[in-house]
Amino acid sequence: MPPVTRRSFLQSGLAGGAFLGLPTSVYRAALGADGEKPSERVRIASIGLGGQGKSNLKAVIKNVVALCDVDSSHLSSAAADLEKAGTKPVAVGDYRKLLDSKDIDAVLISTPDHWHALTTIHACQAGKDVYCEKPLSLFVTEGRAMVKAARDNKRIVQTGSQQRSDPHARFRTACELVRNGALGAIKTVKVGLPGPNFQGPPVPDGKPPANLDYELWLGPAPQRPYNLKRTHYLFRFFWDYSGGQQTNFGAHDLDIAQWGLGMDDSGPVSVEGSATFNKDKWFETPETAKQTFTYANGVVLLCSLGSGGYPGGTTFEGEKGTIHVNRSGLTMTLGGQKVADPYKLPTNETKLYVSGSHHGNWLDCIKTRKLPICDVEIGHRSATVCHLGNIALRTGRKLTWDPVGETIVGDPDAAAMLNRPYRQPWKLG
Repeated sequence: MPPVTRRSFLQSGLAGGAFLGLPTSVYRAALGADGEKPSERVRIASIGLGGQGKSNLKAVIKNVVALCDVDSSHLSSAAADLEKAGTKPVAVGDYRKLLDSKDIDAVLISTPDHWHALTTIHACQAGKDVYCEKPLSLFVTEGRAMVKAARDNKRIVQTGSQQRSDPHARFRTACELVRNGALGAIKTVKVGLPGPNFQGPPVPDGKPPANLDYELWLGPAPQRPYNLKRTHYLFRFFWDYSGGQQTNFGAHDLDIAQWGLGMDDSGPVSVEGSATFNKDKWFETPETAKQTFTYANGVVLLCSLGSGGYPGGTTFEGEKGTIHVNRSGLTMTLGGQKVADPYKLPTNETKLYVSGSHHGNWLDCIKTRKLPICDVEIGHRSATVCHLGNIALRTGRKLTWDPVGETIVGDPDAAAMLNRPYRQPWKLG
């Protein structure tokens, strides 16, 4: 069977705007109801409608004209939400049926991680702008292919690491203070990630439910029998589909470490660590872990996962004091004394990208063509840190990373883990 690519799918005649029959005039009229000119409204297809997908859908519900999910129960539920909001969407089970429609400007991707790359690349090739949930990729090579697709096709691609758009500006303020030397030279950064919330015990393999197109859910992932506790939310604890809490929450808090260190276009030069795994093998990704990332400038990033680790969020430690930031707040000490209001401290000349709405920033950038706050390159670099940590934990070896060539040096077995084969007939690209 030939590889499945966007080109081969479109040539098969199964896709295209004519197949969908999107009524442009109807949607344009409905979308202009809030005062925005109908011709200016970005029309979105939302792909993946589970837990995070429903949250993303809610954030852009006035813009959504089409829905896609391989689970018909998710699809019908989301369609009902849109109909309550006054839009009758097109609903399909295969995202490729949406890509050639001229009545869709952008896609919002909230699929499991192993589907992020193909949906993003195919959407870029079809001329659609993209919002892709974090972590951007399943493995490093995918991320670079996603960046290339965005750049080659001049597409706006926002990564869903939304802490950069915190409306309270906690994370931006913390990173601006660090970047402007408020703590002096940074020596150490500590990131605390939660342990897995796998809902055990496991269950036997079985027959997929009628509402789930399991073959399409697997897509490029290895073939294996359906199991209730490997799909939907719990997919994230199995290597075929995700990278555990390392990529789940690391794509937020390790991303903030990268932002504060000014490493949005680079990364560490070495990583090592150790992990423990579930003794009953209920799931595959680490139960607890400790990692050490070292950057070329000597800064050390220490990352813990699970119980007994560092405080949740990101802590910057410098010569003069510390800053700790998470979704609950921002605290700062200087000279051993707590700073009453860090937001009032001057940040001097370095001003970081301002966004108070991650989805809003994406929609604005689609119109202006300015790169978004968590552009695909940034998302790729932050996901790479997560992936490198997992490779170090799985191999048990210290790795040397070349952030320019994006390769692991001197360890061909570990370097091979930067890529993964796709199940036939799927193909990256």
